[in-house]
Amino acid sequence: FRKAVNLPHLHPGLGANNRAFHKMLTDGVDVEYRHKDGHIAGDKALLVDFDHPERNEFLAVNQFTVIENGKNRRPDVVLFVNGLPLVVVELKNPADENADTHKAFHQIQTYKQEIPTLFAYNEIVVLSDGVDSRAGAFLSPWERFMPWRTVEGQQLAPASMPTIEVLMRGMFEKRRLLDLLHYFIAFAEEDGELKK
Repeated sequence: FRKAVNLPHLHPGLGANNRAFHKMLTDGVDVEYRHKDGHIAGDKALLVDFDHPERNEFLAVNQFTVIENGKNRRPDVVLFVNGLPLVVVELKNPADENADTHKAFHQIQTYKQEIPTLFAYNEIVVLSDGVDSRAGAFLSPWERFMPWRTVEGQQLAPASMPTIEVLMRGMFEKRRLLDLLHYFIAFAEEDGELKK
């Protein structure tokens, strides 16, 4: 766990830190331990049990305060898995015609600049204004944030169901979330820029 916590100080740049963390999350962390007979052995310590969702701790925190470099910020919701802040949700007021998912996206860009340590561990960003709800990666441009359209994975959710409900119930069912984290997040270099 110490290796994961110290990660933001190991790599030059937020994207590189996030990629290194994702590898730790999916592959485990190399550890050494001493057997009773005194010899040293190595193994992998898993940060998340992907095979048994019930063995993990899930916690959603409303208005989680992050203080970094003199900046005090409160993302609307942060979802922790085993104490790791893997999901950031930015919500905008549906009654405010000037507050939409584009504004939520720009708020995330501000958070990346002002509280970057939070994003060293981030796997998914959710944006919602109550009407439009999208998910993506913090390294992705706006165009890569997409709606989630199904709750159970087989058929589209009814149009009458709020988009945030579809996304939350569909994407954040525990096993599905862990599968997304484990199998459906990839990194690539494109024109010298890291993409997630």
